[in-house]
Amino acid sequence: MKITSFGAAGNVTGSKHLLEISDHRILLDCGLFQGSREQADRKNRESLFDPSTLDAVVLSHAHIDHSGVLPLLIKQGYTGHIYSTHATYNLCNIMLLDSAFIQKRDAEWLQKKHRSFIAPLYDENHVYATMKRFVSYSYEERFEVAPDIYVTFHDAGHVLGSAMVEVQYREKNRDRRFIFSGDIGRKNMPLLQDPWEPDDADVVMMESTYGDRDHDPIETNEAKLAEVVLRTVNRGGKVIIPSFALERAQEVVFCLKRLEMSGTIPEIPVFVDSPLTVNITEIFRYHTENFDDEFRQVMQEGGDPFLLKHIEYIRNMDDSLRINSFKGPCIIISASGMCEVGRILHHLRNHCENPKNTIVIVGFQAQNTLGRRIVERQPEIKIFGVKRPLNAEVKTLNGFSAHAGRQELLEFGARFRRRPKNILLVHGENASLQALKSGLEEQKARGVKIMREAQPQRFDL
Repeated sequence: MKITSFGAAGNVTGSKHLLEISDHRILLDCGLFQGSREQADRKNRESLFDPSTLDAVVLSHAHIDHSGVLPLLIKQGYTGHIYSTHATYNLCNIMLLDSAFIQKRDAEWLQKKHRSFIAPLYDENHVYATMKRFVSYSYEERFEVAPDIYVTFHDAGHVLGSAMVEVQYREKNRDRRFIFSGDIGRKNMPLLQDPWEPDDADVVMMESTYGDRDHDPIETNEAKLAEVVLRTVNRGGKVIIPSFALERAQEVVFCLKRLEMSGTIPEIPVFVDSPLTVNITEIFRYHTENFDDEFRQVMQEGGDPFLLKHIEYIRNMDDSLRINSFKGPCIIISASGMCEVGRILHHLRNHCENPKNTIVIVGFQAQNTLGRRIVERQPEIKIFGVKRPLNAEVKTLNGFSAHAGRQELLEFGARFRRRPKNILLVHGENASLQALKSGLEEQKARGVKIMREAQPQRFDL
């Protein structure tokens, strides 16, 4: 067996791992690299292997940094199947179209501003062709992706439809088991079931996003969000929440719903200003089988978990622009989560200079993104090429993270009754990777390796 990482190795974006078993080649994830415009374009266009030689693509979940270059793979000649869960298929159907639209719009904007033109990686027709290649399965359903190589999806508890990928095959007359964690969720989070807990494997490839730190306790999410809302409302300001369209936005709305039901926060207007978020929220309503008991209880007691007294889901641009002239306190939830693209940029431009307002960060912010610069509270931030003073309050709520924290990652790596011969660490920045490697080795884990881009690891099991 051989595995080579072509993304999310030494960083947290562009997940792409090539698994080779005998003469068969299986690609695990096919994610978009996100960073500076020129660097991202260069890395996303790199073709470090021939797509036509792949037997299968297996997708852990729908986040764009895990799925976003699937249409480019099809464009470059891949003709096989793309395997995912049912919810991931439904989500990719709209998220990849949104990605194509954003690329087209950005290219038009650059051309209009007479800047260096960057052509879109793919268009809507490539997305349509991609969706025809999908084959979806339920959790715990075993299926064959190549001769005598079987895959089973297990609930990762990260986002709707997210999966850990279990690969089973025979080598030298023995059964072998490889596990790709995808992105590991957290226990006791609202909305979703807890992540699967595997107990046996030969080789494990696991994420390391928060390998060097833990999150605030989940139980404090509501109280901390309520505190921010009340403080901002009392000074007459607006709460601006950049949010990932998938999962995070729904979690924040669900949290606000519970706070409103309990009377903890006033019934102020809430604007969810992201067509993608609106569409994804509709898909959540179709997949209630993935939800936990807490979510079902709110459905019984308060009706639709994503409807508040004064919430407005906004699709068209005219309604989005109307928010800018809204007087008085309100909450604005908008994408993208790292503040790189989307309508959130307009809201940040219009509200970052007012000290009455609060920008609430509820997700991981990668290096070299606008979101990271806001978290670092840089005195000035550049939006649409113009530097603006960052006078608004900035509050980071780490408890909303959908990624397992350090302790949960250590527990995941140590829980195997037959210790894996190798644990491969991916999807983390260097500090997180090194810290998690040290922590696992202290727990007597064997063969812990940090994956580096385009540096294959071979295993004779």
